[in-house]
Amino acid sequence: MLRRRFMSAALAAVTTLTVATVPAAAQAQVAPAATYSGYVMGYFTESPTMAGAAYGLHLAVSSDGLDWTPLNQNAPVVTPTQGTTGLRDPFIMRKQDGTFVVLATDLKGTNWAEQNQYLHVWDSADLRGFTNYRRVKMHSLATHSWAPEAFWDPARGQYGIIYSAASGGHDVIMVNYTSDFTTVSAPQVFFDPGYNTIDGNLVSANGVNYLYFKNNNNSTLLGARSTSLAPGSFQIYTGAISPGRGVEAPQIVKSNTQNVWYMWGDTWSPNGRFFAWQTTDLASGTWTQLNDRAYTQPLNSKHLGITAITATEMSNLIAKWGSPRWNRIKSYNFPDRYVRHADNAARIDTYPFDPYQDQQWKIVPGLADSAAVSFESVNFPGRYLRHANNVMVLAANDNTALFRADATFRRVAGFADQNWSSFQSYNFPTRYIRHYGYVLRLDPITSSSPTTDKQDATFRVGY
Repeated sequence: MLRRRFMSAALAAVTTLTVATVPAAAQAQVAPAATYSGYVMGYFTESPTMAGAAYGLHLAVSSDGLDWTPLNQNAPVVTPTQGTTGLRDPFIMRKQDGTFVVLATDLKGTNWAEQNQYLHVWDSADLRGFTNYRRVKMHSLATHSWAPEAFWDPARGQYGIIYSAASGGHDVIMVNYTSDFTTVSAPQVFFDPGYNTIDGNLVSANGVNYLYFKNNNNSTLLGARSTSLAPGSFQIYTGAISPGRGVEAPQIVKSNTQNVWYMWGDTWSPNGRFFAWQTTDLASGTWTQLNDRAYTQPLNSKHLGITAITATEMSNLIAKWGSPRWNRIKSYNFPDRYVRHADNAARIDTYPFDPYQDQQWKIVPGLADSAAVSFESVNFPGRYLRHANNVMVLAANDNTALFRADATFRRVAGFADQNWSSFQSYNFPTRYIRHYGYVLRLDPITSSSPTTDKQDATFRVGY
């Protein structure tokens, strides 16, 4: 979604989380929801210094909708060749025939003044290939077409494409109707609360349709609802939702296995950071913000869109595009921080940061014991995490027995959480990797150690 940097003083008055309710996908789906056992996420990438910017369609998959595995080494699976030759805000929709359509903003970079009247569109049978690429013109106005999404309108027997465009002096949510995502009707205003409004996300449940969006004047999220899908019928029914900083790109998805709904939001300060909320009672209108420990976004991901998929579809996507050949390592008690190297020192720093490659590790068979592990830097191949005087550093492998032993660790169940991991020194087995003052070191840890020490020595290996 397009990062309009409108951070008014009103943001400071906005409280974190709460408010709002939401539901499931407003598009018709061929398979009943119970057949879905995973999710696919579409996104593009940016990082704080833009070193990680890539304006093509990225894909990630998840079995629980919270922890994500980037595909294709977190590189684009398809990139536009027309218009600006870049995309933002990709949206993946399962059409009524079970195939997919991909919509995206025609914008490469951050020129918010660019008049992009077209959307990028692809068809796909299974998200392993993309065909019939075209740009579809949505209007002839001197404005943009941002953050497209689509829904099935059974009353019309057509799909509605919603997007943000300026009309009447401010951004509103527009709609065009289509049967084939090639020929579209004339645009009309779908939702206009009277102020700058972008990033509409439409979902439906129990006969009610919900439209979540960004108030682009103060960078908070709001929800509107209607028992109809008719343009102009939605009324705001929530207060502002915020993680305490500017947020946009709301995206709501229901758990495939339980009565839980998740809402995601994207921020740009720092750039490339998602927040997530959940609720088990849509009618209550209350959302609870999740701790970072509960979810892991794809590296550098921006403006996500999530679609439910089957187990077969997910395994086929992994087989086609491949899972990463690297990992990221998250701190248990500071879950917004990841293990990285900086000037050859090992530490945990708050995500996101650049160089983003500093947090990518190849976890290889232990240099001293193949049943254990060693951590090789992705951006400095041949350099490994080792301990030296009980401090963890990044150093070149000199192939000595001492180096191999110092760089080898046994991965065991996490001291603070058995589902996470702790790492025991190979040559000093009473000592474990832990952080202290955000710096990694090797210290004695036992089951009777203080709770904080055990948490400091617990990590999640993911992507």
